[in-house]
Amino acid sequence: MILILKDTGRQVVDQIKERLGQSPDFVSHEFELISGLSLSCLYISTIVSSEQIDEFILKPVMVRSQGAEPPHDPIEWLKSFIPRVQSRECSGASEGIRNLLEGHCLLIPAFDEYYLSYDVAQAQARSVSEPATEASIRGPREGFVEDIERNVALIRKRLKSEHLVFEQLVIGTETHTQVYLTYIDNIASVQTVDEFRRRLKSIHTDSILESSYIEEWIQDTALSPFPQLISTERPDSLTAKLLEGQIGVVTDGTPIVLIGPITFFQLFTSPEDYYQRADIATLSRWLRMLAFLLSIFVPALYIAVVSYHQELLPTSLLISLAAQREEVPFPAFAEATIMIITFEILREAGLRMPRIAGQSISIVGALVLGQAAVEAGLVSAAMVIVVSLTAISNFVSPNYSFGISQRLVQFAFMILAGLMGLFGLMCGVFFLLVHLASLRSFGVRYLTPLAPVVFSDWKDTLVRVPRFMMKRFPKKRMVDK
Repeated sequence: MILILKDTGRQVVDQIKERLGQSPDFVSHEFELISGLSLSCLYISTIVSSEQIDEFILKPVMVRSQGAEPPHDPIEWLKSFIPRVQSRECSGASEGIRNLLEGHCLLIPAFDEYYLSYDVAQAQARSVSEPATEASIRGPREGFVEDIERNVALIRKRLKSEHLVFEQLVIGTETHTQVYLTYIDNIASVQTVDEFRRRLKSIHTDSILESSYIEEWIQDTALSPFPQLISTERPDSLTAKLLEGQIGVVTDGTPIVLIGPITFFQLFTSPEDYYQRADIATLSRWLRMLAFLLSIFVPALYIAVVSYHQELLPTSLLISLAAQREEVPFPAFAEATIMIITFEILREAGLRMPRIAGQSISIVGALVLGQAAVEAGLVSAAMVIVVSLTAISNFVSPNYSFGISQRLVQFAFMILAGLMGLFGLMCGVFFLLVHLASLRSFGVRYLTPLAPVVFSDWKDTLVRVPRFMMKRFPKKRMVDK
């Protein structure tokens, strides 16, 4: 039999000081309470509440220990002095360092194997405000923040159900980021929950700084431009998805929450669809689908028709386009590529520049450059219209990641149209449909409920039927059929 001796409190303190002692915010107080009992108090000042430590931990210990008898059990003796702050017993330097970095204060007796850890973390988080990336006309204006506990409170505020489950995981060997897997256990598919849990536990990395890190690890395939998880800053959006049987991943340090599994048609839905009348919501959804088709097809169609299929145009329109393109030195594909890349640069500059100047510069830059390019004969006026329509259609998407996907597909279709005209464009449509039909999101086919056909879900796909026609208590959804 091998006897393993644990480090005493003094050895633990020395090991912690060796690893954290060079940090300017590492604080170590050592004092002797009574004869034979030395105590060390360790904490990191920048992430704890010093007032709580002084008022509720150190002061009670110093006052109540005066004149006391030497204890047989120092841990229980210290616990009796500090009843107002919850503590837990720990041992070893590694556990102590982890607790310190989480905002705990350690009370370590010099010659005992165990010590006490008190949670006195001081959260540094902004207040709840309106989401910056998801504007709301009608509906709640609250958005998630970077503090995971506050985000959980925002979810529970809307969903007061005993079936709401939060499972905690810690991911990242260096960052030790808290991640909550949340779902409603009597609605969500058990198989899907198990798959989410398995993929999250299989993540082996040193850091998780944002939810996008997790998205890349757990998505079904990285070879698709289409998102397989929805990201949101809105608690009401997450709550609605949980009630439909979907699952959320809440990550500490970011206001962006991941939701899955998803289908292609959910990328056209917005939380405000359910805060308006059914006919208005249906019209808005059709406009988003039309904008998707315009954004990926309009540049490619223009290139194909102008370059290969002029006979498809009315004579008057063909003469007008020919007159505009008479002095343009580039073919239609190069012309479209130059204009779209220029607009993408302007868009990116508008996002990265200071908020006050960014919007003005991007709008003025687009107008000035477009007008100057037409007057200089570098592009035709029709091409400026095509690029403008395409860019505006990209902004209609309620999901930012889906908007980026549209731009990637748009470039692919432009290349095919430039090489093979309408035949190349039709080949692109065929491959796009095959790709979408082959995609899965945590076992759910991407084109559900159209392929495979699930008639019960048609009430909220291409149209949104009135609320009284929907199921009041949904069955388990988002399960592979």
